[in-house]
Amino acid sequence: MLIKCPECKLQVSDKALHCPHCGYPMQPDIKPRKPYRPANRHRRLPNGFGQISEIKNRNLRNPFRVMVTVGKTSAGRPICKPLKPQAYFPTYSDAYAALAEYNRNPYDMESAITVKELYGKWSPEYFKTLKSDASAQAVALAWSYCSSVYDMRVADVRARHVKACMEEGVAVVRGREQHPRASTKNKIKSLFNLMLDYAVEYEIVDRNYARSFHLPDEVLKEIVTVKRSHIAFTDEEMKLLWEHVDDKCYVDVILIQCYSGWRPQEISLLELKNINLEEWTFKGGIKTEAGTDRVVPIHSRIRPLVVRKYKEAESIGSKYLFNCTNPARNRKSTMLTYDRYQTGFIKVRDELKLNPLHRPHDGRTHFVTAAKKCGVDEYAIKYMVGHAISDITEKVYTKRELDWMREELEKIK
Repeated sequence: MLIKCPECKLQVSDKALHCPHCGYPMQPDIKPRKPYRPANRHRRLPNGFGQISEIKNRNLRNPFRVMVTVGKTSAGRPICKPLKPQAYFPTYSDAYAALAEYNRNPYDMESAITVKELYGKWSPEYFKTLKSDASAQAVALAWSYCSSVYDMRVADVRARHVKACMEEGVAVVRGREQHPRASTKNKIKSLFNLMLDYAVEYEIVDRNYARSFHLPDEVLKEIVTVKRSHIAFTDEEMKLLWEHVDDKCYVDVILIQCYSGWRPQEISLLELKNINLEEWTFKGGIKTEAGTDRVVPIHSRIRPLVVRKYKEAESIGSKYLFNCTNPARNRKSTMLTYDRYQTGFIKVRDELKLNPLHRPHDGRTHFVTAAKKCGVDEYAIKYMVGHAISDITEKVYTKRELDWMREELEKIK
C-alpha cells in the first residue's frame, strides 16, 4: 500500500523505514537491522588438546599463540603453558599444525631437551657462519670437554656446571686424557655463551647463566702470556731446518711458510687447484679483505718442496696441498689443521732444539723480517702477506705486476 510522505508529499510504501526521495523517517520507532555477517569461528578444540588464541589490537607478525595442557590443578582446572620452542605463529592453520604435532608425541615442557640435544640443534647453524673448518674443529674440541653435562636438562644448567667443564673437564686428545688449557677454557665459555643464547632465543630457557660470570683473572693472565710476540728464526736455525728437510716431518711445511708468509690457518687450506706450477704461484688466504684470494709467487728455493707436496697430495687423492697421514688408519689422508700443524711444529722445534718460544705463526714473522732485511719493497710485502694498504695511490691507482712481486721476493736468500 502506498502512502504520502509528510515531508515531500510523494508516494512511499507503508513498510518503508525512510522516504526514498527525501530521507524522512517514516517509522522512527523501528531501528534498522544490522547486516548479517557470519563470524569467522574455528571448530572447538577437544578437552585437554590445548588452546589457540589470537592476540588482537597489536601489530604482530605472529599473533596466534599456542598453549598446551601440561596438567590439572587440584580443582580439576587445566594448567596451560606456551608451546616450546615456538609458541607464536602467523596464521591459525600454522598454530593448529604445531599443536597437533605436539599432541601426536607430547613431551615434558620443562625437560624437553638435554644439553647434548641442544648442541645438536645449535651447532649446524653456527658452523654455517664460520669461514674455515679449523674454527668448527676448535668448537668441537671445546665441546669434547663438556661430557659431564651432556645428559643434563638445559633448564638445569647453571654457572657452576659451566665452570666445572672449564676446570675439571676431561677429553681424549690423540689417545691421551687431558684437561683444558687456558685457551680451551676460553673456548668452552664462548661455546656456552652462544649455545645458551640460542636456547633463550627459542624460549627453551629464560636465562643464560653462562653470561653471569667472567673468566678468572689467572686464566686471562695465562691467555695473555700465551699471546706473546712472535719471533723470527735465526740463521743457524734456518740452516738446521734445511739440513733436516728430508728426514723430519713438517720441516718442509715450516720452510715453505718461511718463504711465502702464509698464516698457519691459510697454509692448511691451500688447494691444489690454486697452485700453478707453470707460473709458480699460490692463491689463497683468509681473515681479511686484503688477505682473501691473494696471489703469492713461489720462491725458487722452495719450488722443489712445493712440487713434492703437490705430488703427495695427488697420490692420495686429496684436494689440499698439505695433508696429515696416520699409519694407524691405513694412511687415510686428512686435511692439515692448525692443531695438527702445531703438534708437528712443536715436535720439530723440540727435536732440533730450536728456541722453545717458537710457535707456528713464527714462519710468517720470519718471512716479513727476512723481506725487510733484504730490502724487499714495502708494498710487495703487504701484497704477499695480505695486509691492508692505506696509501690511496698505491691501493687504487697503482697496478702491480706479478713479475715485479716475483723479483722482489727473490731478494730473499
